[in-house]
Order: sequence, then C-alpha cells, then structure tokens
Amino acid sequence: MLIKRKSIEAEANLRSGPKAAIKKAPRKPRYAPVTLSELDGVRFLHFGTEWVQGAMRIRKPDAIELEYAQQMMAWMLFNTQPVHVVQLGLGTGALTKFCYRQFPELQVTAVELNPAVINICESMFKLPANDDRLQVLEMDALDFVNDSNNHACFDALQVDLYDATAKGPVLDTAEFYQACAACLKDDGILTVNLFGEHPSYKRNLKALRFAFDCVMCLPEVHDGNVVAIAFKQKPALDFTALYERANEIKTQTKLPAKSWVNGLKAAADPS
Repeated sequence: MLIKRKSIEAEANLRSGPKAAIKKAPRKPRYAPVTLSELDGVRFLHFGTEWVQGAMRIRKPDAIELEYAQQMMAWMLFNTQPVHVVQLGLGTGALTKFCYRQFPELQVTAVELNPAVINICESMFKLPANDDRLQVLEMDALDFVNDSNNHACFDALQVDLYDATAKGPVLDTAEFYQACAACLKDDGILTVNLFGEHPSYKRNLKALRFAFDCVMCLPEVHDGNVVAIAFKQKPALDFTALYERANEIKTQTKLPAKSWVNGLKAAADPS
C-alpha cells in the first residue's frame, strides 16, 4: 500500500490540533500568495517570494520560455505520437499549453491544488478553457497518482511541484514516484524538475531510481534546475536515431532538442 504524503497546502485541510478529543471542521487551505512580475517582455509567476515559478513571453504565449521547462519535453525524443500527457503542478501553464497546441489529437491533463494558480493562468497566462482534449483539475497531485483509475493510462508525466520556498519538490518520496510509475504505460516516461543545489536532489534521485527502471539527468540550467528523465522500462539508446529525432523536434517546435540528446549521451557515458 502506498503511503500518502500531502503537499504543504493540502496539509492545512487536516490540522485539527494535537490529540483533539472533538473532531473539528477542516480548516480552509492556506496558499502562498500568487504574485506577478514583468521584465523585458516576459511575465513571471511567483508565490510571494523572488523565486520564479514559471514564465511566459507575452508576445509568444504558447512558447516555452524557460530552458528547464523546455527540457521537461525531452520525452518527445522517444514518443512521436503520445495519446495522453499529464502535468503535475500547473505553474504558468507553459507545458500544458505547449502540449495542447503542438499535438492536435493529444489528451492533456493538468493537476493543480491552488485555485488561485488556475485562475491566474486563465487570466494572465493565456491558458485555454477546458474542452474535450484539455482538462485542468483542482486537486492534490498525490491523490491523482494514487487513484487506481489513473494507473497504466499515460504516455508521459511532467512533474513540477514546488511551494513558495522553491527549494525542492513538495512530493519526493519513493512511494510518490512509485505511484507516478503506476500511472504510466509500459513505455511511459516521467520528467521532473529538481533543484540540484539542495539536499532534496539526492533524495529525489534515490527515490526515482527505486521506482523506475532507468533515470538520467540533463545538465543543470538556470540557478540549479536539473531535469531528470525517468523511464518505466529502460530504453535502447540509439543516439543516431535520437539526433535525427532531435532535428525533427527542432524543425517542428524550435525547441533545442539536440542539447537534450547531448545531455543523455553524457549521462550514459560520464567518462
């Protein structure tokens, strides 16, 4: 049985005081304030601190602005025709919007606990309304992956779960990553944004390697972001084919996919 660990915001629902003899009504969730900033034509999302939780170039709202977020699409190297992709942690909706626009037949689901984040994505970050292909769910990511109805359903999971401190993922246990793996099809892939300069980095890698057959990390970008790619089944790495696929991705999307292959090649042969 998987052990549940709620995010910080979700825990606020459960607090009723130490050893309370009378069960109290659950408190209203406490969320970090959602704030914005803009610089040089780019709009940034914050949770009341200087830490950036996502970004959008105002003149290109469907493009992926931040390099680490671009790397989160590295599963495209291995799957050219995904059926259903899930984003855990909406951020500015960059990955959700990109998947929705780039793959006209793709089912896209985003899971976000904080309703203010969903609202601001709709009003300030051009997130489309839900339709027959797009579903944005207001719920805890842990509840989503632990739901057996979601098991063996998805081609890719993109995990970017940070709170206001932005020091490491809110959900980082082996049990959480096991549940993520259970949600993937046999050839499914998870990409996750980690913080390489924080103690949570090694803890996450250990948990990922417990839950997945193969885990590889791309080179660090920005101020410590490291994207890990976790494969439910270890892939055969044909780098000639991967570079060809990277060229296709570059042509179709302008994403720097060749750098992803370079990173995988370095991870596969660190010498």
